[in-house]
Amino acid sequence: MQVSINVNGEQRTHDVEDRTLLVQYLRDDCELTGTNIGCDTTSCGACTVLLDGESVKSCTVLAAQAEGREVTTIEGLSDGEELHPMQRSFQKNHGLQCGYCTPGMVMASVSLVEENPNLTEADVRSGLEGNLCRCTGYHNIVQAVLDAAKEKQGAAE
Repeated sequence: MQVSINVNGEQRTHDVEDRTLLVQYLRDDCELTGTNIGCDTTSCGACTVLLDGESVKSCTVLAAQAEGREVTTIEGLSDGEELHPMQRSFQKNHGLQCGYCTPGMVMASVSLVEENPNLTEADVRSGLEGNLCRCTGYHNIVQAVLDAAKEKQGAAE
């Protein structure tokens, strides 16, 4: 079957098998390897992308389900050389170690802050519970999200 998906602002059309997962489509057909495959069971969140602005685990979505929709991956988050505020905040707050979970964690965090920029530490921990990190212990990740949310609030005022 043929799918046509807006990926990072660019219309992409490919022939895929009916069973092709969105994560496979992004990595194999679009050659965007920032979206990682971690567990293949929806447990880790390494494959998180934005689908029409909301975070989804791309290993749970068929490419056909994204037909005609907008997908943003970690590669599409920055504006050229300018990092997205969440990416800058993860960098500033050392919210990464090995980096494997980072793309999915950043994408889930962007969605979380869009939904509610007035986050508490408990909100962030709850909102990111579907994204696993084995390296950082989460403290720096939570701080990065809270700092990015504060920056967003300041920009909105």
